Amino acid sequence: MAPKIIVVDDEQPVLNLLKRLVEPLGFEVLTLADSREAARRLETEKFDAAILDVHMPNLDGFKLCERLRATSLNRDVPVVMLTGLDDAESMRRGFNAGTTFFLGKPFTPGKIHALFRAIRGVILREKRRHARLPYRTMVACQWHFQHFRTASLNLGEGGMMLENSGGVSVGEEVSLEFMLPHADERVKVRAKLLRREPPDRAALEFLNLSLDDQSVIQQYILVGVKD
Repeated sequence: MAPKIIVVDDEQPVLNLLKRLVEPLGFEVLTLADSREAARRLETEKFDAAILDVHMPNLDGFKLCERLRATSLNRDVPVVMLTGLDDAESMRRGFNAGTTFFLGKPFTPGKIHALFRAIRGVILREKRRHARLPYRTMVACQWHFQHFRTASLNLGEGGMMLENSGGVSVGEEVSLEFMLPHADERVKVRAKLLRREPPDRAALEFLNLSLDDQSVIQQYILVGVKD
């Protein structure tokens, strides 16, 4: 599946040009002229990178970047800020908001190609981090003073999905203990419940996974995920 890019600019000719330049590089491109609509989509859809214009009505590029960084789905994706400004204050505001790269207007096909060569590795690493492969194992959970056991449905570098939540609420933390593929010892890790899915499935984010356990999961993901 092609990496998915969201491009937000209130000027339709700019959106059309970016779509025409970026799609041939192997990306799926969603263009939006309304920054408020973009903020809503960023809350509910996973993207692999974002291109945001600085000057837009309603939410400017800085505010939209801050909203993006506050989401659970897209907080770590590379963000490119489109701007004609090159002063130090604009750069400072952009980096403080979470911008990864700046792209000055007017831009050329050569600049776009060079930019996406630079961020392709970041995009692929983030894509693997969010990948979830089917993985079934029993998971022992401790929440406050309560204990329950359930089965995992999938596994990724950043977390896992469990068959049921055991009553844990979104945003709360839980201790997990389970086996990884081909590992000799059980993993013990803290996790936070990001969302619940019907009927009572729980999507969890790992909080303190050790480097050794992270490496085992990465190898499992690399075998199953095609870049």
